[in-house]
Amino acid sequence: MTHSENDVEVLEGGNVSDGVLRIGGTVRKPWLRSSPAVTSLLRHLSGFPGAPETYGEQPEGYQRLAYVPGTMADRMPPMTADQLRELGSMIRRLHDLTADHRPREDARWQSVFPPEEPEVICHNDLAPWNLVRSPHDDGRTESWCFIDWDGAGPGSRMGDLGYAAHGFVPLHEGGDPEADGRRLRALADGYGCGGAQRHELPGAVLRRVRGMFDVLEEGARTGTQPWARLHAEGHAEHWGAAAAYVERHRQLWAGMLASP
Repeated sequence: MTHSENDVEVLEGGNVSDGVLRIGGTVRKPWLRSSPAVTSLLRHLSGFPGAPETYGEQPEGYQRLAYVPGTMADRMPPMTADQLRELGSMIRRLHDLTADHRPREDARWQSVFPPEEPEVICHNDLAPWNLVRSPHDDGRTESWCFIDWDGAGPGSRMGDLGYAAHGFVPLHEGGDPEADGRRLRALADGYGCGGAQRHELPGAVLRRVRGMFDVLEEGARTGTQPWARLHAEGHAEHWGAAAAYVERHRQLWAGMLASP
């Protein structure tokens, strides 16, 4: 579809970013302290279908990115086991690409999570609300692209995959632990997790989910936005319950991931 530059739309649905516009076939969002590092990262990822193209700072004070048409994954049914395997493979390709990225020494990132072993540059918010699914003309296949890279930064492979598991398996309070374990294994199989990574993954899920809860709690305590607002809207209740669910069942899932 061709978009006119006079075709302007306010893009809503995100919890953190404000002032995001679609202008024709591009997206304009505020230029942040992390934007130079994120722009360099996205340029490194040019050609990878799971990340949008960037046009840098255009105009001054704003990021300009290619608009990705499609439907957000959080507005669609949960992924099948086969789709989770495909997602795991996509995240593996992403990590293999970012492992080769050499950001500037003065790069400034805005990751909200505690520091991890810097194996790769993580997206840090691989979640259904950041995945655009675009159907192909054949009606049977799709293109997938992750948006909202503002929180990217150095971290661990299993940390990023573990965060994705929370949203896509999903690993939420009230789930079926056995079924969730099978779906978590599909994601890990698609990623190609080795033995050590399979052992690490359930704990990495817990670390990231509890980390998000802690960010919201600290935001409420200090008044730091947007976390204080999100806490007031009840987001911490979800993340706290999810952390408790993962804590209760991570040993079960570790066994399921390790079994032949």
